[in-house]
Amino acid sequence: MAEAIFKHKITQLGLHESWDSDSCGTSNYHIGDNPDKRTIHCVNKNGVTIKHAARQLSNHDIEEFDLILAMDENNHRDILRLEAASFHQHKIKLMREFDPHGAGNVPDPYWGGEKEFQEVFEMLSRSMDNFINSIQRE
Repeated sequence: MAEAIFKHKITQLGLHESWDSDSCGTSNYHIGDNPDKRTIHCVNKNGVTIKHAARQLSNHDIEEFDLILAMDENNHRDILRLEAASFHQHKIKLMREFDPHGAGNVPDPYWGGEKEFQEVFEMLSRSMDNFINSIQRE
């Protein structure tokens, strides 16, 4: 969901050719799977399209990308355990470090319903707005 929101926002700003992003998990669950149908429904309802197949984070990702945004503390710890992370800790952050409503974890809406998916969408959307603004200022 975060990647879809990010791509949507940078496309609206005309920055999609300048910035690249990808989404992945820290575990090998669901590799190759499409997003959860409830995620697809939620983002589409909010005017965002999503096209993604699950994959696992690699050391190459940590070296290649300028910033790695973890959704929660557990994922953050898993990322920091990767070998490449020891050289790039400065660029591994929590997504909600950019949330103007406060830091914390992005909750996994998997066990919830439409309301929980919408709350996560809104949390990610405002965090992405703040993230994009901070990057543009740099």
